[in-house]
Amino acid sequence: MKIHGKIYKEASKQVESGKLYEVKEGLELLKNLKGPKFDETVELAVNLGIDTKQTDQNIRGTVVLPHGLGKQVKVLVFTKNEKEALDAGADFAGGEELVNKVLGGWIDFDTVIATPDLMGMVSKLGKILGPKKLMPNPKLGTVTFEVARAVKESKAGKVELKNDKGGVVHLAIGKKSFPGERLAENFHAIMDRLKSIKPATSKGQFLKSAYLSTTMGPSVKISIQDYR
Repeated sequence: MKIHGKIYKEASKQVESGKLYEVKEGLELLKNLKGPKFDETVELAVNLGIDTKQTDQNIRGTVVLPHGLGKQVKVLVFTKNEKEALDAGADFAGGEELVNKVLGGWIDFDTVIATPDLMGMVSKLGKILGPKKLMPNPKLGTVTFEVARAVKESKAGKVELKNDKGGVVHLAIGKKSFPGERLAENFHAIMDRLKSIKPATSKGQFLKSAYLSTTMGPSVKISIQDYR
């Protein structure tokens, strides 16, 4: 049984049970709730009307958040053209020497991009990068010869959309210190993207419910009628 602290309990009293909050209203409430001293992350959970047992209904995609996530993203690129990657803003770029460095335990990066011609070499890192969800994937645009574009998108705040076994997509939309308008725009970008990648085989209501919360705080249920 999960036990919540005093700050959480006090914050929960300010959330009206059963109420559907408009996005701006819900975000304003979350931003004003008393919380821990660190800058909490604002998180979104969207419950989808999909059958996760059907592979063609599972969600996998990406979206570039208009205002990023409020953190510096370290990008590693496996490529033969190191200069192109570094000029685009990559933090690390190279080939076999970086593969061996990762095999040796180095993992000081947040996103990994690879050109298709080096994927044979990068595949050796599957057991290391896979569990951390860092393995380059063509479906996510991280296996590509368009390295400059991929690096710039990652640096700008590109995030992955992927449902869990319960059909819920969980992801961060920014920091609590962000202006409410920026958090709202990030929220709308995610919802627009989810709506655009609805599986053709998904029947009935696709976007069932959405909740916003902070790292250590209670959640508020958000009205998503406009997206249905």
